[in-house]
Amino acid sequence: MGRQSHRHHRPHGSRHRKKDRRAGNATQQDEEGEGASASHDTPSQRVQFILGTEEDSEHVAHELFTELDEICVKEGKDAEWKETARWLKFEEDVEDGGERWSKPYVATLSLHSLFELRSCLINGSVLLDMQANTIEEIADMVLDQQEASHELDDSVRLKVREALLKRHHHQNEKKRSGHHQLIPDMVRSFADAGRKHSEPHMDKSGPTVSPQPPPTNIEVKNGANHDNSQVDLSKVDMHFMKKIPTGAEASNVLVGELDFLERPVVAFVRLSPAVLLTGLTEVPIPTRFMFILLGPDGKAQQYHEIGRSMATIMTDEIFHDVAYKAKDRSDLLAGIDEFLDQVTVLPPGEWDPSIRIEPPKSVPSQEKRKIPGMPNGTTCPVEEEFHAEHHGPELQRTGRLFGGLILDIKRKAPFYLSDYKDGLSLQCVASFLFLYCACMSPVITFGGLLGEATEGRISAIESLLGASMTGVAYSLFAGQPLTILGSTGPVLVFEKILFKFCKDYDLSYLSLRTCIGLWTAFLCLVLVATDASSLVCYITRFTEEAFASLICIIFIYEALEKLIHLGEHYPINTHSDLDKLTLAYCRCAEPDNPSNTTLELWSQKNITASAVPWANLTVKECIDLQGHFVGTACGHHGPYTPDVLFWSAILFFATVFMSAFLKECKTSRYFPTRVRSMINHCFIYDRGWLINPIGRNPWWTVLAASIPALLCTILIFMDQQITAVIINRKEHKLLKGCGYHLDLLMVGVMLAVCSIMGLPWFVAATVLSISHVNSLKLESESSAPGEQPRFLGIREQRLTGLVIFLLMGLSVFMTGALQFIPMPVLYGVFLYMGASSLRGIQFFDRLKLFGMPAKHQPDFIYLRHVPLRKVHLFTITQLTCLALLWIIKTSKAAIVFPMMVLALVFIRKLLDLCFTKRELSYLDDIMPESKKKQLHDASKNVDIEVLHLFTV
Repeated sequence: MGRQSHRHHRPHGSRHRKKDRRAGNATQQDEEGEGASASHDTPSQRVQFILGTEEDSEHVAHELFTELDEICVKEGKDAEWKETARWLKFEEDVEDGGERWSKPYVATLSLHSLFELRSCLINGSVLLDMQANTIEEIADMVLDQQEASHELDDSVRLKVREALLKRHHHQNEKKRSGHHQLIPDMVRSFADAGRKHSEPHMDKSGPTVSPQPPPTNIEVKNGANHDNSQVDLSKVDMHFMKKIPTGAEASNVLVGELDFLERPVVAFVRLSPAVLLTGLTEVPIPTRFMFILLGPDGKAQQYHEIGRSMATIMTDEIFHDVAYKAKDRSDLLAGIDEFLDQVTVLPPGEWDPSIRIEPPKSVPSQEKRKIPGMPNGTTCPVEEEFHAEHHGPELQRTGRLFGGLILDIKRKAPFYLSDYKDGLSLQCVASFLFLYCACMSPVITFGGLLGEATEGRISAIESLLGASMTGVAYSLFAGQPLTILGSTGPVLVFEKILFKFCKDYDLSYLSLRTCIGLWTAFLCLVLVATDASSLVCYITRFTEEAFASLICIIFIYEALEKLIHLGEHYPINTHSDLDKLTLAYCRCAEPDNPSNTTLELWSQKNITASAVPWANLTVKECIDLQGHFVGTACGHHGPYTPDVLFWSAILFFATVFMSAFLKECKTSRYFPTRVRSMINHCFIYDRGWLINPIGRNPWWTVLAASIPALLCTILIFMDQQITAVIINRKEHKLLKGCGYHLDLLMVGVMLAVCSIMGLPWFVAATVLSISHVNSLKLESESSAPGEQPRFLGIREQRLTGLVIFLLMGLSVFMTGALQFIPMPVLYGVFLYMGASSLRGIQFFDRLKLFGMPAKHQPDFIYLRHVPLRKVHLFTITQLTCLALLWIIKTSKAAIVFPMMVLALVFIRKLLDLCFTKRELSYLDDIMPESKKKQLHDASKNVDIEVLHLFTV
């Protein structure tokens, strides 16, 4: 295939220009004939061939900014070009009022306008790699080509040239007093911004010209060939200029109607090198492409839609690359045909084209369109991606004692110093300030609830100290310091079960807990030695959801139960009479018929009932002596105190609503982004600190503790490793590796330390860890309007976790203030944590399907491929397991409930007998619903392309 080139030294004079254009046109026609010989290729194959050619310095693709200008005539004024739309990634239109830009949206095009655009490229002029320095030269090139084709006479040529050189008015320009008046102080020379394109260019008539350094008065996004140009800074939107990627070039689309034309003037121009054309584009970047469409009167809307189609197709990743590499007209047509193959048509009777489609949160990759092989570049069925492994080589067994641990240390050691250097960032400061508050709330909440559950054996101060010690040690030596440790729901449940067991059988809770903790630490060491972390791959969605659902329900149930108990201890007089408030009283009195228990209590305390001043006793003293209350202001447990329950309910629900508001504030439509992000981010104890593992318990409890320790190990292992897998997922783009075995070792060691000191146990907290990772995301600084910034990875370091838990340790000295936090506030946090965690659990989505007619059911991917009865069977199985977990948890056999959690893994394996592998891949796969739907739709596109290939 030949190559068209018009990069020659241009002699002066119109006659020579015409001769050159005719020669170029002849070359172009010859190449089109040669390109037509390859017409048997499909557009997709042709495009893949074009993109597979080697790049040279003249055809390196750059990011493109596209602007649509339309010529308009105002009454009593000269005609001018007016900017009506722009594209950096998505389309933005000048609203009808002309005072502002629209929100960015996905451009919707009519199929007819795309076919008309294709016709324009077939019949119009295509000028590739043309050399010009001014808009005048470009206009002459285009008109020479039209005149050579006998499409223009001299009089019409002059009028078209005059129209092409009209002034361009951009949306961001400020109103000025004079028509052509410029503000002298705002004029800056760009002559020194760079004489040529950013890449060196060898001209046939002279030596290579290197780019010059840009001026300091304004940021120049790319070098350009622009001699003696001036840029009026009053016309430059500096805020929008910051969104233009460095090195970007411009694509200008000029369309409109002229009353003196009888046939359209159409041209597609690619300049080499790109040129900064003063006043043509709203931002001072060099122009690479121009598309011109001028036609007769009466078709302004048609020209507008063709211009939108051209501008939109230039933002397409594939056609954009084709436009840079195209050697002739047929290459451009192949690019359009490939684009048409990918277009989705919405029937006019079922969709309103005036509706603006919001930009997606993530744009699907177009790489498959570039790869040779099957149509659309798909080399293997997409279906295989559904069953891809979700873990890396770090979870594979080594077969050697402590083999996985040794590999973790070798993997992490080279990055240890950089873990601290990389933490020296303002982003890390914001991260630990936010997470310090986020971590303090659950630590205090769990500490308060644990204090109630254990009758003060372990409370908030121990929780703070234990969290600080464990977190600091983990941040210093763990394999994945991005993981945040905390008190979790399963551990709290285990602690409550253990305390109740000890109370029922009159055992020392702290001593037995110490034994269990030491045994658990030993078992964790055994798991590390045997590379047991590889077993994480057997824990699927079925187990995770049942376990997570149980914890959510426990959180919600415990919070509501605590609030109800407040009503029992602080009752309300439902029969009060406001007129008798002056007669209301409540005092303690001797019981009329004391029970045997009461008499035994008085005997033990050497109390004579007649000698007790019952009427002068306080509420607590009356209850301790088992007296009873009499009076119109008394309930069963003492005086009526309605303000306590009402105020507690206000605090409880206000905390829930405030937590929900702050959580959702980041995605709110109100306030600027920075403000929303700032809002979103932003006890005395009398016992020793070293616990005797035996204490007053029998000696054999040391050995018997190994049984509940096995159950505790299951909980610790599941909480820690499942969270670690989530944090270490490939989509987080972690570069420093991970260390599952090293993480578990540190958790085990600190669990032993906390057990001996009588402190709570801490493991990886999923929600806090994910929040930590999200706060350290690295994103591209420059992004198109409407486009989400590109995710670059995570700032991997140890400083944030270290500072968080150091500050938490210092918070121990704030316990005097922490004791004033009302417990209903903590109950509200507990309720919110449980309710908010229900989101995203597929199990609850499937539960809703039972009461939902088929036509109202959401478009879940598993409903497309699995019969509804099978979906219900899977849900009922999960619901049954969840009910069994709850029954065991609330029964006397609660101590063995971790074994039931482990049994879920085996129950899940039994489902292989009732479901096919394909059905389970949709119902029990760990891949998010949105990702699976995206891949499924991509596979459907592949099927359509295969069908298209055979029909062609």
